[in-house]
Amino acid sequence: MGNVTSNVAARFAFFPPDPPTYDVHKDESGKLVLQGMTADKNIDVHMLDTKGGNKIIATFWRHPVARLTLLYSHGNAADLGQMHELFNELRAHLRVNIMSYDYSGYGASTGKPTEFNTYYDIEAVYNCLKKEYGVKQEDLIVYGQSVGSGPTLHLASRVKKLGGVVLHSAILSGIRVLYPVKMTFWFDIFKNIDKIRRVQCPVLVIHGTDDEIVDWSHGKRLWELSKEKYDPLWVKGGGHCNLETFPEYIKHLRKFISTIEKISISKPAKQLTSAPSITEHKHCKCLRLKAKKEKEES
Repeated sequence: MGNVTSNVAARFAFFPPDPPTYDVHKDESGKLVLQGMTADKNIDVHMLDTKGGNKIIATFWRHPVARLTLLYSHGNAADLGQMHELFNELRAHLRVNIMSYDYSGYGASTGKPTEFNTYYDIEAVYNCLKKEYGVKQEDLIVYGQSVGSGPTLHLASRVKKLGGVVLHSAILSGIRVLYPVKMTFWFDIFKNIDKIRRVQCPVLVIHGTDDEIVDWSHGKRLWELSKEKYDPLWVKGGGHCNLETFPEYIKHLRKFISTIEKISISKPAKQLTSAPSITEHKHCKCLRLKAKKEKEES
């Protein structure tokens, strides 16, 4: 049963850039770096072992006075080599550390992309944040874009004291992207509609009203099912891939970050050694589901 579910996921949910947009190598000091990217001393590159037996690449973007850390799960049509410009902007505007990673089978991460591998992937990244950086649950915000909402809600439904959750163009489940079904089938994937009910922290939902890939109703329903609702951002005229270009996106996200910061304001901000940041060259690509195409052809 699990194998069938994974095959369904792989068939329409995962499209890693081919070839990958980056590679990983060690510099003269033995430190891992992303090959082809301009060096930034505020970025740590990790190769992490997962319970699925794979080795995944994760990057930690350090802000010198950040109180909070954002764990970002990207969409399915991108890898870390395409995320630098976005992460630079988010780090600067939100004043947060950012941890992101490539799913198994993406970029320089080994293995095959499957639903359950994404769960193992985010668990490995979360453990790294705790062990390597001492990040506490309440100082962590998990952020999932589209299919990235799957591993995000997997973690958020299990870790009970997270600071917050951001769901960006998120899906209710894999099958619901294809058909407006009223029940959850055993072979469905990324059953966010069920997991959102177990999230105990504030949830911000961001969705475009003209999303052509994942209908706005997905975001609306996830917000309705959230226990701790934060004011949602319905981007009027926003599609699936362009929400970051709307000025209200960063303003609303900054407001959410500020709210979460106030919860932990009594705790001293962790001072991190900083070096000049360098903006990289390529913006992230959004998630696109092949399922949309299949639906149109059926």
